[in-house]
Amino acid sequence: MTPLIDIRDLDVRFTAGASQVHAVRGLSLTVAEGESFGLVGESGSGKSTVLRAICGLAPTWDGTILIGGRALPPRRGPEFFRQVQMVFQDPYASLHPRHTVDRVLSEPLAIHGFSDRETRVERALEEVGLGRGFRFRYPHQLSGGQRQRVAIARALILEPRVLLLDEPTSALDASIQAEVLNLLDRLRTERGLTYIMVSHDLAVVAHMCDRLLVMQHGQGVEELTRAALRARAATSPYTQALLEASRGYTAA
Repeated sequence: MTPLIDIRDLDVRFTAGASQVHAVRGLSLTVAEGESFGLVGESGSGKSTVLRAICGLAPTWDGTILIGGRALPPRRGPEFFRQVQMVFQDPYASLHPRHTVDRVLSEPLAIHGFSDRETRVERALEEVGLGRGFRFRYPHQLSGGQRQRVAIARALILEPRVLLLDEPTSALDASIQAEVLNLLDRLRTERGLTYIMVSHDLAVVAHMCDRLLVMQHGQGVEELTRAALRARAATSPYTQALLEASRGYTAA
């Protein structure tokens, strides 16, 4: 069966000051439809850069990225964003401070020519557990968890097949993280969504992902299933070191 997401020999470079950074080096992976796939590694391992390359936000990349068997063009068009949406790490930076929740959710619908905007906005808010009472609030009137729920609603409102999740709970209080993760888990089941989730937190990955790829210095080091992660059955010394550093985490 053709995977929904197929990345082959992805190479990403960008300039940082006077030097060039080789952020991703020959990375290949596949994700089946309906699967949740994790990218794990230390800061600077290249995991978030992979998501940015998929979305067309990486300045220079080589290789092949296929969605549904079709290679992505250098510039992503409206059809791509109907299929693939991203939820960013920081809910405080990802929402415009002067836009109401209604505007945040209505703009993508207007851009893509949806006519039933009223119904879709209210349904999106209900799906993420906010309700219509939040519709005309501004970001400063929301908690971090509520902002991230709005960001998830914005990503889902176009009914994509794929969500790219870049550390979606790392900026939230521990008490709120589980609520947002459970929301994402439920939405994936209800909608049949496919996830690629970036995280440095092995407990999050064990809870959310069917499989994961451990990254180091822009390369894939080792691929594990959820069961292998929970059994701590890593073969790579680097993955073993990550597991040891996280000893005591709860694989819920």
